[in-house]
Amino acid sequence: MATILLLNKPFGVLTTFTDPDGRPTLADHVDVPGVYAAGRLDRDSEGLLVLTDDGKHQHTLAHPHEGKTKGYWVQVERMPDEQALEQLRGGIEIKGGKTKPAQVRIIEEPKIWERTPPVRFRKTVPTCWLDLHISEGMNRQVRRMTAAVGHPTLRLIRYRVGPYELGELTPGQWVRTNKSP
Repeated sequence: MATILLLNKPFGVLTTFTDPDGRPTLADHVDVPGVYAAGRLDRDSEGLLVLTDDGKHQHTLAHPHEGKTKGYWVQVERMPDEQALEQLRGGIEIKGGKTKPAQVRIIEEPKIWERTPPVRFRKTVPTCWLDLHISEGMNRQVRRMTAAVGHPTLRLIRYRVGPYELGELTPGQWVRTNKSP
């Protein structure tokens, strides 16, 4: 039976187990041998990372052709208008091609942990939270999409990958699961 771990990846942690430059990695949080990330999260992003020792399972979760939906809480600069939201819903032209349509809505700030370091605060620039779902995974896709519609991402937390959810995991905490993709 495959080993499947759900990790709340903290901000600033690389999605690898080693780093020649000595930066924080998954090895600082997970001590289970033989598992690797099913997909990636940027160093500046936080939240759900699925780790497994099963290559087929990893492929099913990570490959864009499999269409597994990923859900994100995204803090952006300023309040997007309906036109910006419709652009995201229709797909955005970014370097590498046009994205598939996203599901997106404005939400209240989710009940989440404080980030260290905190997001920079500017009195003159309000922020807004989005609940955004995509079914592909281009490099830094969510950040590039929100920037393309004029609302740069300040904080990005993935809370869902396919059937897996972040739940109550705190940054750096992980749990085993038997749920299959």
